Amino acid sequence: MLEFPWKQKISEPGIDLEAILVSNPYLVQVPSLNTEHYVTLFDACFLPQGLCLYYSLVKNAGDFLLWVLCIDQECFDVLQRLNLPRLRLLHLGSLETPELLAVKPSRSRAEYCWTLTPFAPRFVFEADQSVARLTYLDADMFFFKNPKPIFKEFEQSGKQVLITDHAYAPDSDQSSISGQYCVQLLVFSRASLNSVCKWWQDQCINWCKSYFEAGKFGDQKYLESFEQLFPDDVHILSELDILLAPWNASRFPYSRCVAFHFHQLRLTGPSAPVKFVTGYHIPKPTLKNIYLPYIVLLKSLLIFYELPVPKQSKHQSFIYFIFRKTLTLLNGNSSPGMYQRHVYKLNL
Repeated sequence: MLEFPWKQKISEPGIDLEAILVSNPYLVQVPSLNTEHYVTLFDACFLPQGLCLYYSLVKNAGDFLLWVLCIDQECFDVLQRLNLPRLRLLHLGSLETPELLAVKPSRSRAEYCWTLTPFAPRFVFEADQSVARLTYLDADMFFFKNPKPIFKEFEQSGKQVLITDHAYAPDSDQSSISGQYCVQLLVFSRASLNSVCKWWQDQCINWCKSYFEAGKFGDQKYLESFEQLFPDDVHILSELDILLAPWNASRFPYSRCVAFHFHQLRLTGPSAPVKFVTGYHIPKPTLKNIYLPYIVLLKSLLIFYELPVPKQSKHQSFIYFIFRKTLTLLNGNSSPGMYQRHVYKLNL
């Protein structure tokens, strides 16, 4: 029987988190060889988004186990206290290699997290020899449906690694800078650890910056070399409309969305409006059916676990969104190109 020592009454409309946990029978079972393994990484600042990801897996992924590479001690301590079922913690301080420690001082927090991304699968494969397949997820990913279609296509490909296309809407195409492929969801078999995964680790150690330079951008542009260097090992997900994000929300209807990447969604602390940053136009149906459920869950988690609202505004990069009373699109002054001002108000 699951126990919830941190349960607190939610005075505003929210989501029954206890019911979500109870609804997944696998949470009270020991993981097996059929368990699907996932890994993500985040610090205490992004803990709310990380918990949203976890709950989306509880609700939609069935027999799963989520590994979290905790970037700071506070993140590790909070998750250890919550002791959530089917969630395993990796303590970064005990896993950092000499090569990682050598580049750490010269990189920002975001750049170092990107440097760590290709190491996350390695850490899990080394921690548990029974894991045959592992899916890396950005912490701001969220599942609306079971990801079985992704794994089915991957298995049918016979490859060792699966990557995903940004699938930009034409008016939001940033592939020349950010890359054609997105580090949001990647699947690795254990056999890829000493080939594709090792090559990616080496590249990110050599260079991983938050700007475009000489055909490189963070950890992401390297994915474009995967299919060239490892054509027999890498598969590109063909169903473009099942992984959505702000940059393609206007291209695909939300109805087939398996997972949504809440890129640029940010919390700004208790003394300012909750807001998120974007230069992309989000259609009203996507706001109502994708963003609204996510934001309600986000708030429910903050209340239920009595978590402080982190100030994530330092991570902002474009124009911002503000959450208030209704789902209303305001047409504000805009600058040329894709960096238009789109302000959405939302009631919680």
